[in-house]
Amino acid sequence: MTLALPIDPEANRLLERSPLALLLGMVLDQQVPMEKAFSSPYVLAQRLGRDLDARELADHDPETLLALFAQPPALHRFPKAMAARVQEVCRVLVDRYDGEATRLWSDAADGRELLRRIGDLPGFGKQKSQIFLALLGKRFGVTPEGWREAAGGYGDPDAHRSVADVTDADSLRQVREYKQQMKAAAKAKTAGA
Repeated sequence: MTLALPIDPEANRLLERSPLALLLGMVLDQQVPMEKAFSSPYVLAQRLGRDLDARELADHDPETLLALFAQPPALHRFPKAMAARVQEVCRVLVDRYDGEATRLWSDAADGRELLRRIGDLPGFGKQKSQIFLALLGKRFGVTPEGWREAAGGYGDPDAHRSVADVTDADSLRQVREYKQQMKAAAKAKTAGA
């Protein structure tokens, strides 16, 4: 089982073979469509002219990295903030995990520890951490004991709540419908408050 987003097939293949690209897609998955977020690591690799490397990105000149993010088409709606965020995440990977994204999850004792590790990354709150944990478990076989419970509702095998549940066009439609329902409920709650 892997991720199957309606993006360039090469971008999907990069997400399958590069744990760093997958993690950076999740970093970028906010305030843009998931297709944009998860295809941007592929575009970044193309602009760099090589595979993504956490050490290189951590040490990259911030202005040069920003230029790569801002170059049309921009890699994110907020290129300056997201270039900085990607660099911060890569610095954590270098400092704590020897620059290897897989080390974030490969030796986690259980789902709770993995959720904590993900949540310690810059920009990862509880919900984003649970979504990434569910993505790792459902699509990439990273299933330490208790991972579904740690992922909350996102770990539910029958859920259609997030990128972790996208396997084809129909599941993508269901995820979009769920997100629209959640936004409508939040808006109604705010209006009623």
